[in-house]
Amino acid sequence: MSTDTTRLSQIADRLRAHSLRSTAIAGSGHPTTCMSAADVLAALFFEVMHFDPKAPRDPMNDRFVLSKGHAAPILYALWAEAGAFPIEDLDRLREIDSDLEGHPTPRLDFADVATGSLGQGLSAGAGIALNAKHLDKIGTRTYVLLGDGECAEGAVWEAAAFASHYELDNLCAIVDVNRLGQSEATMYGHDMDVYKDRFAAFGWNTIVIDGHDMDAIVDAFAKAEQTTGKPTAILAKTLKGKGVDFVEDTNGWHGKAVPNEDLEKALAQLKIVDDVDTSVKPKREGSPAVPRECDDKMGPPSYEKGEKLATRAAYGKALARLGGVDPRVVALDGDTKNSTHSQDFLKAYPDRFFECYIAEQNLVGVSVGLGTQGKIPFASSFAAFFTRAYDQIRMSAVSFANLKIAGSHAGISIGEDGPSQMALEDLAAFRAIPNATVLYPSDAVSAEWAVKLAAENDGIFFIRTSRPSTPVIYDNDEPFAVGQCKVVRQSPEDQVTLVGAGVTLFEALDAADKLAEEGIKARVIDVFSVKPLDQQAIRAAAADTGGKVVVVEDHYPEGGIGEAVATALTGTGATVRRLAVSDVPRSGTKEGLMALFGIDAEAVVKAVKEIL
Repeated sequence: MSTDTTRLSQIADRLRAHSLRSTAIAGSGHPTTCMSAADVLAALFFEVMHFDPKAPRDPMNDRFVLSKGHAAPILYALWAEAGAFPIEDLDRLREIDSDLEGHPTPRLDFADVATGSLGQGLSAGAGIALNAKHLDKIGTRTYVLLGDGECAEGAVWEAAAFASHYELDNLCAIVDVNRLGQSEATMYGHDMDVYKDRFAAFGWNTIVIDGHDMDAIVDAFAKAEQTTGKPTAILAKTLKGKGVDFVEDTNGWHGKAVPNEDLEKALAQLKIVDDVDTSVKPKREGSPAVPRECDDKMGPPSYEKGEKLATRAAYGKALARLGGVDPRVVALDGDTKNSTHSQDFLKAYPDRFFECYIAEQNLVGVSVGLGTQGKIPFASSFAAFFTRAYDQIRMSAVSFANLKIAGSHAGISIGEDGPSQMALEDLAAFRAIPNATVLYPSDAVSAEWAVKLAAENDGIFFIRTSRPSTPVIYDNDEPFAVGQCKVVRQSPEDQVTLVGAGVTLFEALDAADKLAEEGIKARVIDVFSVKPLDQQAIRAAAADTGGKVVVVEDHYPEGGIGEAVATALTGTGATVRRLAVSDVPRSGTKEGLMALFGIDAEAVVKAVKEIL
């Protein structure tokens, strides 16, 4: 049966009208970027995609990611026209008690990820498509709408390379090449050959079309679905503000609503038909190969007390054990798997491991996409390198993502590799992410618990692991919890509290031994859960030790454990001495560097004597 392109064109003009009207009522928004994409999206939603608008999160739906999130008004109009919610609700765009926000978030069931920070949607879409093809093994397709302006973002091309490498022929990117950016024309304007050549160079099937020719649009989507072995990029040449002469292809209208006094004039130029068939194709048949629920739990580890093992190595062992009890667990790495030890998971479950290479922005974005489809993604790299992906991490919080990040090689204790490899800002960075949990294990047992807790709890987790080997100090059946620290040494005569984590816990224990030889007794706390911090235990220890607290950490002072502890003790009258890495470090031995920057046992002993 032939496609009714007249019907699709009528729907497109309805979408334009909704975008104009809702932004005019709101007094702000981006109607012109919606209008350029209206024809392509009308065809996609009402002719091409298979989905149930009443159950947007059904795994057998095709998925749509609006990478150019400022076109949110047309996204909302699409779903309203499809029947997901009443069309009248579009009038509440951008109101404080409406989920129809200025840029979409997963407060709406039909938005898998939050967008608006440009250049991130293709990575999330690649993660969703990766899940469908390689994990769930279902026939769903994923579509991502990008703007031409955001194609200047390097993250787009990280995602393009990844999608080609994994032959994601179930992924289709649509680039709305409307020529105009926020402040001026885009870098390449309407030079469609540039976009075609770039995507083709990354191994994509490329199709250039007139984005306002409905027959060409429908034909392009059909060709995309028939393409095997590679993803498809549909490059649509469009006009910003299409359909209304005083805004069409005119600079200066980005992010501006049409004034109320001009709204009727604009709407009069559109061919708005009230009675249009907006039915959609039903969801795909079948079911995911991987269940979305799992009741099995990882049992206790089997380490010997005193056994020496780096927490990064314990992380790898724990991840592999976790994969054996929960098929939803997926591991990804940025070409550091032999250092982060995620290679242990690769060896055990190669079908659930994905190498993302040295492209940390895409590593995080793909992981977020996987998490939207019921997977538990663990993304690993050097902790320092996740700063490259900080915007993706920031946006993962807006996406309410289920994301687990393991950052190894934390601090100056990595030694001779030097400061470019040393994570000294990571605790501050992840503590600043809303609702994120930050765990910092000190030995192999606590590292296993960090992995277990991250897997069994929804949300964003950061696990900070270390390069040096440290002795096992906890029993295998010692329980750990989010928001709980461990008091590893105490007595009624304690005069000072020492707080450490990771490698510095052992410096604190060593310092406590040295102080004991001089008749000074110290309580030692292993923070473990940096965020949320066990404020009650910290305050109790400070109260028991005369308000004398020394914190030692392998991190810069700003935003680290010392600041967290000092904040917890605000108003208690406690004196907090904070030992941290105070300057840009250099290459050297672990012992030499920790002494040089004053975070070793000798420095702790000195600080205690000064504070007492």
